[in-house]
Amino acid sequence: MNKEEKTKAIDELVESLAKTPHFYLTDIGELTAEKTSQLRRICFKEGIELKVVKNSLLQKAFERSENKYAELVPTLKGATSIMFTSTGNAPAKLIKKFREKNPKPILKAAYVEESVYLGDSQLDFLEKIKSKNELIAELVALLQSPAKNVVSQLQSSGQKLSGVLKTLGERPE
Repeated sequence: MNKEEKTKAIDELVESLAKTPHFYLTDIGELTAEKTSQLRRICFKEGIELKVVKNSLLQKAFERSENKYAELVPTLKGATSIMFTSTGNAPAKLIKKFREKNPKPILKAAYVEESVYLGDSQLDFLEKIKSKNELIAELVALLQSPAKNVVSQLQSSGQKLSGVLKTLGERPE
């Protein structure tokens, strides 16, 4: 790889880091070509972009990026692949499912919701993490719930009141 190709690869990584809110650094080394292809197909179906990267190029992309990824640099050892995603927990779910039959990928680190998670031990937590949109939807539902209860109570009370008035109106005097 000559200098021009390296510069182009770094620029592409910087662009991907800027446009994608979440990414996972994993180790897929030692997977057979068949298993790697299978993982790539699953990633494609789930809307996750999987790239195998050179650690030195990724480190330079981190340095050039607007965000600060200094905490991730120590994880750049051995074989590294990066999973770019728009949904924070999608790669964690994919990794857990894929590892039911395979020893890898191993999670090195993740950058999700502007937070850094280091190590494979974080996989269970990342699988359960909710996106900002999911949290907003839950909050809206919680805020709407009391209002719906009040409206429903008013409607049922109104029906009871009209029934009482109708009964009173029909009573002979």
